[in-house]
Amino acid sequence: MIYEKQIYTTTLRLNLENEQILRAWEHLQSLDRREYRSVSKAVVSAVNVYFDRSKQLADDPYLETREKEDAFLSRIEDTISRSLQSCTPVSLGGILQLMQSAQPAAALVSEETEEGIFSCAQGFCRRLLKLLF
Repeated sequence: MIYEKQIYTTTLRLNLENEQILRAWEHLQSLDRREYRSVSKAVVSAVNVYFDRSKQLADDPYLETREKEDAFLSRIEDTISRSLQSCTPVSLGGILQLMQSAQPAAALVSEETEEGIFSCAQGFCRRLLKLLF
């Protein structure tokens, strides 16, 4: 059986006076040749990504909203994680003691430890507010 290549050739006309078209042309001119061995492969990839995404959005109109919410929640989680990592072990130890004990907090936590806990909480709140607003 003889295999025939099915190649379709087309012409692409670009009006470089149009800003969007000019940007597309500049992207094509600056292709990473290790990733895309030809302009055709880059164009095919871009067209497929664009139309696949359009189909996803048509099938699921709330997809973008969920993606944005997921990204937002991820940023909040990262902020909380960074804030907890910046707390000294003494501060966290004081918090754990408070949580595990039935005794009043004043009996367990020294003034220095209270300042560390307060400082850690302030930093966390500042980062969270910056993220939110």
